[in-house]
Amino acid sequence: MNISLFSPQRLAESAEDADLYHEFNKTLQVCHSVCGNVRSQIYQSNATMSIRKLFYSTTIEIMKCVTIMHMFDYHKNTQCHEKKLVSDIYTANLLNFQSHLMNLNATLPPTSCFFLLQFDYYNSMLVNTMDDDGNFIELGGEFPLEENEHFNNIPVNTMQSDVQVPTNVYNKDPYILNGIYMSEALNDVFANNFKKDPTLTWQYFGSSSGFFRIYPGIKWTPDSNGVAAFDCRNRNWYIQAATSPKDIIIVVDISGSMKGLKMTIAKHTINTILDTLGENDFVNVIAYTDYVRYVEPCFQGTLVQADLDNREHFKVLVDDLHVKGEGKVAKAMKESFKILNEAATKGQGSLCNQAIMLITDGAMEDFKDVFEEFNWPDRRVRLFTYLIGREMTFADNTKWIACNNKGYYTHISTLADVQENVMEYLHVLSRPMVINHNHDIIWTEAYMDSVLFATKAQSLLLMTSVAMPVFSKKKETLSHGILLGVVGSDIPLLEVMKLAPRYRLGPHGYAFLITNNGYILAHPDLRPLYKDGKKLKPKPNYNSVDLAEVEWEDIDETLRTAMVKGETGTLSLNVRASVDKAKRPMFLTNDYFYTTINDTPFSFGMVLTRGHGQLMFMGTVSVEEGLHDLTSPDLSIAAEWTYCETDIDPHHRKYSQLQAVIRYLQGKEPDLECDEVLLQQTLFDAVVTAPLEAYWQAIMLNASGMEAGVETAFLGTRSGIIRLTRYTGMETRVAKKFLTPADKDNLFTMDHFPLWYRLAMENPAGRFLYYMPVEDNDNKDKTGTVGLPCDPWLSSIPSLVTHLFMLHLMCGLLFLQDVNCFLVDSNGFIIVSKERSEVGRFFGEVDGSVMTALITSGMFKQVSLYDYQGMCRSGHSHSSGARPLLSVIPTTLLLYRFLMEFNVCGLWHSDYIVDGKSPHKAKKVDALQPCDTEYPGFVYDSSIRETNSLIKCGRCQKMFVVQAVPESNLVLMVVQADCDCSRQYSSITLEPKEVKYNASVKCNRMKSQKVRRRPNSCHAYHPKVSPLPSSLCNIELITVIDYRVNIAGMLKLK
Repeated sequence: MNISLFSPQRLAESAEDADLYHEFNKTLQVCHSVCGNVRSQIYQSNATMSIRKLFYSTTIEIMKCVTIMHMFDYHKNTQCHEKKLVSDIYTANLLNFQSHLMNLNATLPPTSCFFLLQFDYYNSMLVNTMDDDGNFIELGGEFPLEENEHFNNIPVNTMQSDVQVPTNVYNKDPYILNGIYMSEALNDVFANNFKKDPTLTWQYFGSSSGFFRIYPGIKWTPDSNGVAAFDCRNRNWYIQAATSPKDIIIVVDISGSMKGLKMTIAKHTINTILDTLGENDFVNVIAYTDYVRYVEPCFQGTLVQADLDNREHFKVLVDDLHVKGEGKVAKAMKESFKILNEAATKGQGSLCNQAIMLITDGAMEDFKDVFEEFNWPDRRVRLFTYLIGREMTFADNTKWIACNNKGYYTHISTLADVQENVMEYLHVLSRPMVINHNHDIIWTEAYMDSVLFATKAQSLLLMTSVAMPVFSKKKETLSHGILLGVVGSDIPLLEVMKLAPRYRLGPHGYAFLITNNGYILAHPDLRPLYKDGKKLKPKPNYNSVDLAEVEWEDIDETLRTAMVKGETGTLSLNVRASVDKAKRPMFLTNDYFYTTINDTPFSFGMVLTRGHGQLMFMGTVSVEEGLHDLTSPDLSIAAEWTYCETDIDPHHRKYSQLQAVIRYLQGKEPDLECDEVLLQQTLFDAVVTAPLEAYWQAIMLNASGMEAGVETAFLGTRSGIIRLTRYTGMETRVAKKFLTPADKDNLFTMDHFPLWYRLAMENPAGRFLYYMPVEDNDNKDKTGTVGLPCDPWLSSIPSLVTHLFMLHLMCGLLFLQDVNCFLVDSNGFIIVSKERSEVGRFFGEVDGSVMTALITSGMFKQVSLYDYQGMCRSGHSHSSGARPLLSVIPTTLLLYRFLMEFNVCGLWHSDYIVDGKSPHKAKKVDALQPCDTEYPGFVYDSSIRETNSLIKCGRCQKMFVVQAVPESNLVLMVVQADCDCSRQYSSITLEPKEVKYNASVKCNRMKSQKVRRRPNSCHAYHPKVSPLPSSLCNIELITVIDYRVNIAGMLKLK
């Protein structure tokens, strides 16, 4: 394919100053690149005199480029026909320059030739795309793709990488083409890395020029407008690897001259700068007219951590800025220097790079006196200036400010210019690190890779990235510190958590990871998604959830402080946990074990609950006996656990965990890496539980069969085994989802044991546990579950059936008109009621008066729980209705008779299973926003076996009697039905309530700086960094490097 270096036709058609200037600037950069590279090649070889002469003639053309640039500067304010004259001269010189370069390229040996005029590459946006004639379009050749389970079933090409170029970057730009060509050598490196370590996921190289090489190759999906908005240089892994931590003060001019488009561009510039910051950086935003105004008054005189919450908060405030008055920047500059100097003196902020970003439409003076007072001669604070608008009246002063304070000057005339110009400051800050040749490896906070690849097959998955910078080693440009890009790889945090096997931690135990800032990377209570309608979306602050917000019982933050400091130790805490969608409180004593992970900013924690996890019961059985029982049709093992590592060898990926275990034990796959302890425990559990299969089958074949309404019998063991027998077919089964792969709550998963298992473990041995899972609002099918923890458990199975039969005889008064009968579990949820719509609901919602009396008497205790990951609507209302009062009918004798007889009714009969549809339709509601919430939970006090009382409700009295059901977690409630107390007693709900903070508390929470561990390295200064002359401090220095040496060597991850 013949690719022209330039496009004179496109240039000649341009009528806008900005576009023409941009083209000139790009050409000048290419000229410098050609000149520097060709010169080094010629003089390092035995070039003939003819080649040297050809080089000189090419250099002359380069000088013409510079001349034309100056011509443009001189004529930029002239009439259109003179601009056209400049454009014509420029175009003619470009054509002449291209001719010389082609001659030079043809003369030099192919191996030393810098530029390829004929070059093709796989553009991920265009691959496999054909034109109307059935031919592959340019840059979009045939690129085989195949779905790969290791990559979330996304179609990929594991033999080849491809390249994504953002829409705002010209995909045939000479510098882009050169970088893509030179980075072709990475294909072999990526493939070899994946071959050596098949657990690797995405590998990539993000270029400083904007292209993104990714392995394995994919078909990139643009947004709904067909735009590839993804720019690797905006990603956190790129920015963290390219620069050291930094303190940034953004100073924006909001004087009257900034009105209209200028202010719009300025706001976009601020937001873009904020997007380049991470949790290791600190920031503040100041606006100025004839006085200094903090965008957030709460942050006056200080720096705040640039975490996601604060960055988004700044964006909202910036959007409300309005222009007025006269701009006097000197006061704002002095205030900015004071903040930065005070932070450095007090040991606050990043203690590394410091910079001021000045966004204005011009500076009327150079403020030399300010710099002499605060920044010279050390120039510890860099100044970056962004000149907004098309006017260049005060450009010289704006450039002088940047160039004399180790900064960078850019001119932003349109919204399209913002992204590229803002990114230039990162290259300046990276220069000390690049000159040091420090390959600092960085690890990012958690993020959703769905942001990176928006494909239909993409599932939301938390990731972290490990990355390091790639830079030029050319001696000629060493002092310039040229960053070529960043190389990295994604690591699913799921893989990290596999290092703490679930079976070793017990039913309530778990492992977690946090960053050096105390933010959670992985934790079973981290909820990164929320439901908006029927869609799951990432929460705005999902990756800045602090450990103290999840382990909130650690009031003094002892655990957090120790882990953030990288210490190793243990800690015990009494905690209030919750399960079943946070509706059921549990009181646990947790032992925390924690340590730092070497060579990373992360700390690892592990939790064991007292009474669970410390000991394991092990037995020995023969492999033959275990295999026989392991292959029973009623048995399954935890699909998400790692019994055998199937991801190392691609040949093994086709096996499920059960298949892998069986083939390993049979000797068919001896190369599999398996957990011998877990396999031993699994085989033992399979053999010991085998009699259940025959027992359950015998019940099914019995003439009387299982009791009506019982759908499934099941058993689980610590090794992840589940045995189950279905007594009803799928077509008649109410709980169709229960214990299916979609029922994550009731299965053994990576981060939790089944819900029924966890509840049963906290139930006293020998006592039956009944519970109704808390269903989502859109799930109307409700079914009950009964469990039994005991030792020996097998001998208690018959007693379970007997207990079910006894419960069938407990609800005779369900059919009486004057009383309501309920069976309620130990958390207050209704198991049985004659009103089908009440089954599964919290009893306090049905009858607030009786529940209030039970709380007052102490039979049920209210527990306050907190959620610091809540999502609240900005405004909503609750509606309630009151039932009409009924006449008073004495029911004392009926209640007494009921308790004496205690008989008749089927607990699990299908009549008491709700399958109706809600009559309420969804209404439009306000958007959800992150918030803190408090919500109640309720626990039955088993020391109180029975109670009764009389509630006065206006003109009637309501009597109720409550009694514990023996050998279970149930209580029986019999309530007078003909006395309505809803006017006097409101219902008690489990709905969370937003915790409101006053302005002072909210301010302190936002600007409070918790204990954090700074990154180990800082590159803020290097004596060899050469200051850029004023003429070049707004021109990106470019060098052409042999990527084969400098990148490929860095990318060998193993």
